[in-house]
Amino acid sequence: MLSFHNACSVPSSFWLTGIPGLESLHIWLSIPFGSMYLVAVVGNITILAVVRIERSLHQPMYFFLCMLAVIDLVLSTSTMPKLLAIFWFGAGGIGLDACLCQMFLIHCFATVESGIFLAMAFDRYVAICNPLRHSMVLTQAVVGRLGLAALLRGVLYIGPLPIMIRLRLPLYKTQVISHSYCEHMAVVALTCGDSRVNNVYGLSIGFLVLILDSVAIAASYVMIFRAVMGLATPEARLKTLGTCGSHLCAILIFYIPIAVSSLIHRFGHRVPPPIHMLLANFYLLIPPILNPVVYAVRTKQIRDRLLQILKTGTKIR
Repeated sequence: MLSFHNACSVPSSFWLTGIPGLESLHIWLSIPFGSMYLVAVVGNITILAVVRIERSLHQPMYFFLCMLAVIDLVLSTSTMPKLLAIFWFGAGGIGLDACLCQMFLIHCFATVESGIFLAMAFDRYVAICNPLRHSMVLTQAVVGRLGLAALLRGVLYIGPLPIMIRLRLPLYKTQVISHSYCEHMAVVALTCGDSRVNNVYGLSIGFLVLILDSVAIAASYVMIFRAVMGLATPEARLKTLGTCGSHLCAILIFYIPIAVSSLIHRFGHRVPPPIHMLLANFYLLIPPILNPVVYAVRTKQIRDRLLQILKTGTKIR
């Protein structure tokens, strides 16, 4: 590591602290975090397996659900194994390139997930407002292109973040990151150079993803509700709205923790660091845990297939 002016340095690695202020409880915190990670992995792999096996689920809505499952696996796996290593072994060291890679994966796939929710809102809009054309508009090829577009958008939006840090901000005040993973603002706060470009770009991307996607999703549901209110009977309205219930729950599960964590990071200077760190980790774990539960409980085909698999397993025993 090269040092300059006895203050700033060019590090080859960083040190992640885990949950600052709760170091003495790390081994106990590993129990709920490890359990939640296991539930997230098993739940999302189960969703992927059920949709693959059950041919009646080979529909746009469930293809998007599979994309969500893959994204949730990437998000949780990019952070939780390292966090558990910190809790169990005190292994907080992480290389500079590995840190930037982790940063890219977290922010990129969070952006991709937002894009998939937007695509799912479009799917529900077509299915309810123009059901006769749904199978023609949302073909498998179109679903694949929408997923690819969400991925490319995530790469294009987030790709510059680690590149700008690597090229523009090589000097750091310290190697210690008071976080459990390499979050963009936590890393930028350690740099010695002018980070205004990085801050403005990060805020702009946050606005584009969180605000514009939310507005577009809300607009699609306004049109959906208008179409539903035009149905003849209350039973028909409830049945139609029921097809959107899982999607709305998943949207709230995804956006609310991110919005709360972002607001605390920007404006919650009086919030104790342990609370902030716990929320930052929970927002990467809550959607991967709850998305499979929500869809398994609220989707009859998935629920019936899971019950059938469980009954078959019981009979074999």
